[in-house]
Amino acid sequence: MKKILFLPLFQMPSGHHQVADALMNSIEDSEDEIECKKIDFLSYWNEALEKTIGKMYLKWINSLPKTYHWVYKHFMYETRNQQITLPLDYVQLLRFEAKMLDLIEEEQPDLIVCTHCFPSSILNRLKKKHRVDVPTVNVYTDFFINGIWGKEGIDLHLVNDEPMKRDLMMNHGVSEDQIVITGIPTSEDIVSYTVRRPSEKKHILLAGGSSGVGSILDYLKPIRSDSRYHYTVLCGKNEKLYKELKSWDVSHIEPMAYIESRREMNRLYEQADAIITKPGGITISEALKKRLLIFVHSALPGQEQYNLKGLSEKQLIIPIEAVNFEETIEHVLENRWRRKQIFQRMDDYLDSKESCPKNEIVKLIETPQILSVQPG
Repeated sequence: MKKILFLPLFQMPSGHHQVADALMNSIEDSEDEIECKKIDFLSYWNEALEKTIGKMYLKWINSLPKTYHWVYKHFMYETRNQQITLPLDYVQLLRFEAKMLDLIEEEQPDLIVCTHCFPSSILNRLKKKHRVDVPTVNVYTDFFINGIWGKEGIDLHLVNDEPMKRDLMMNHGVSEDQIVITGIPTSEDIVSYTVRRPSEKKHILLAGGSSGVGSILDYLKPIRSDSRYHYTVLCGKNEKLYKELKSWDVSHIEPMAYIESRREMNRLYEQADAIITKPGGITISEALKKRLLIFVHSALPGQEQYNLKGLSEKQLIIPIEAVNFEETIEHVLENRWRRKQIFQRMDDYLDSKESCPKNEIVKLIETPQILSVQPG
């Protein structure tokens, strides 16, 4: 029995966990001789501190989004095509490398999959020092590569598109045969696009209520009395929003609480003609897979701002604002030619994928080829 260790960061639900879960479920369902285990490295390092840092992180994003974005841009985002190095003193002082070595010694994995940049960076340092020889995979969960991800010492990179592949090759010297365009992994319960049945009213999913960024009510209040569309509002864990919308008791606005089941999400996608959401890597990837028109109402500071920029440049999404937002939707949703253009770009984008992420991971664990790196 071979073992794959998945390393996200933080215990709170996130795209990093969703990607890890999607890959683990897919591998374990099809491979009897492979065991998958997921460990939040920050909790392993210090569980009590992980909880504190997680709460501070969410509070920072919600209360001081501009400050967070500035810090992300200058200390995490790669602006000059250079690897951002974690300060040596902090790495040694906090014993990140030592704890990673302890974790590997305890778990004895045959392969490590990083779905977050921080454990990838720690492993990259250790591999360049030749202190770790376990094959390691980066699975990127956004539509760009920030400067924290380990690069030169990582054995396999599963990227989302050709620009990300070129970035690793041209700016970081990663060999082409170590990079595969797979897209962001999504659950196999989210099945590929199927033809939708016509309905009396077009159906729109509205998501993003749990973040506290971008007021969903600003969009819904103007259409409370009437709308030409039916809205299913995914309130997440925002109980206040759910109760408010439930109290309206209107037939064209249907609130739903937190949905954990990906099968249930697939059912909702099947009913929808479009989605209004934030540019998170998983949600956008699922919507592309389902061939839904994607409207973006807001973006969290940091990662989502850069996702928004890249997706807008590719013309895969349509940014909207609360003022007269239905006119923007109507401009696309009711125009056959515009829809056809967007769907063609989606099809071209999806067709550019070279392989399935699960297949690449299984292939590596069955025939590992350890990357030879120079001492750091």
